[in-house]
Amino acid sequence: MFNSKLKTIFLSIAVIILAGSMIAFPKESFEASLRGLTMWWEIVFPSLLPFFIVSEMLIGFGVVKFIGVLLEPLMRPLFRVPGVGGFVWAMGMASGFPAGAKLSARLRQEGQLSQIEAERLASFTNSSNPLFIFGAVAVGFFHNPQLGVILALAHYLGNICVGLMMRFYGNETPDKKKDKENKFILMSAFSALHQTRMEDKRPIGKLLGDAVNSSIQTLLMVGGFIILFSVINKLLFHLHITAALARGFDILFSTLSLPDMLSIPFISGLFEITLGSDLTSRVGDATLLQQAIVTSFILGFSGFSVQAQVASILAQTDIRFKPFFFARIAQGLFASLFALLLWKPIYVRFYQTEEPSNAIPVNVFGEGIWPQIFFHKLTEAGPLITIISLMIYVLLLYNRLRKSY
Repeated sequence: MFNSKLKTIFLSIAVIILAGSMIAFPKESFEASLRGLTMWWEIVFPSLLPFFIVSEMLIGFGVVKFIGVLLEPLMRPLFRVPGVGGFVWAMGMASGFPAGAKLSARLRQEGQLSQIEAERLASFTNSSNPLFIFGAVAVGFFHNPQLGVILALAHYLGNICVGLMMRFYGNETPDKKKDKENKFILMSAFSALHQTRMEDKRPIGKLLGDAVNSSIQTLLMVGGFIILFSVINKLLFHLHITAALARGFDILFSTLSLPDMLSIPFISGLFEITLGSDLTSRVGDATLLQQAIVTSFILGFSGFSVQAQVASILAQTDIRFKPFFFARIAQGLFASLFALLLWKPIYVRFYQTEEPSNAIPVNVFGEGIWPQIFFHKLTEAGPLITIISLMIYVLLLYNRLRKSY
C-alpha cells in the first residue's frame, strides 16, 4: 500500500515538473515536438504501415499458422517458442520497432502462444530495421556507409544471443503432440492453414478493413510516444538533468577507456535512439570504434521511447514487460561486445587497408547505395503516404460509426 502511494506521488510530481518545464521552455518544446512529428510523419508511419497491414492479413488468412508448423523444428529447439515465432522474428527485423511486440501480442490474443512463450518471443523479436541502421545512422549521422555493416552485424548477433538466453526463461512442460507432426509436416501445415481460415469467418473486405484500422491505431499511439519522448529528452537537456546523469557514467566510461564526452549522448540515447545516435556521431574526441560501441548499445537498448510503445502494446495482454526490459539491457551489452570483437576482422580488414585483395567492393556500401537512396525517397514520399492512409482510416471509422447507429 505504501509503495503504491509513493508511486502515485512520484508520478504526479513528475507530470507537474514536465508541464512546468514545457511552460518554461515553450520554444524548445515546440521544436522537439515538431522534430518527433516529422520523424513519425516522414519515416515511421509510411515504413511500418505496410508491414502491419500485411501481418494482420497473413494472420487472418492462416499463413502465419502455416509458417509456424513448418518452422516448429527450428524455433522450438533453439528458442523454446512455437514455429510462428519465426514469422514474428523475420517481420520484426524487416520492419523494426515495435513490430515484434505487436505481433507477439496479437498471436497471444489468438491463443497461438502461451504467456511465457509470448514473453520470450517479444524479448528478442524487437530490433532496428536495416534501413534505419544503414540509411539513418551509418549514412545520415556518421556519413560512413561501411560502419553500417558493423552496426548491423553487432545488432542482429546480439539479438540472436538474447533469444538463446531467453530460452532459459520460465518453466513450461513441452508439448509432446508436436513430435507427431514431424513425419507429415507439410500436410500438417496445409491443414493448419485451412483450419485457421475456416475459423476466421470474416470476409476479405472486413478482414482488410480490420487490418488497416488496427495498424493505424497502433501507429497513432507510436507517433504520440515519439513526440512525447522527443520533448522529454529536450527538456531534460535544458534542465541540466541529462548532464547530471551523465556525470554518474563518467567513472564507468573511464573504466572502459571511453571518453567522458560520450556520456551525454549515451544518456540521450537511453531515452531516444535517434537523438542519441546523432549526438554520438558528433563527438570529435572519440574514435570511430568508441562511437560504434556506444551506438551499438543505444540501438540494442532501444530507448525508453520504444520501450514505452512496447509497454503500451503488451498491456493489452497478460505479457509482462519486465522480461522485455532486461532483454534490452542484455542486447545492448551483447551488441557493444560484438562491435568490439568484429571491428578488426571486418571493418579494419575490409575498409582500412589501402589495397585489400579480399575486400568487399566499396560500391556495395558506398555512395548511392540502396539504403541511402530508399531512405531519401521514403522521406520525400512519406507525408503523402501518411495523409492518404489517415484519410482511409477516417473513412473506415466513419463507416463503422454510421453502421453502429
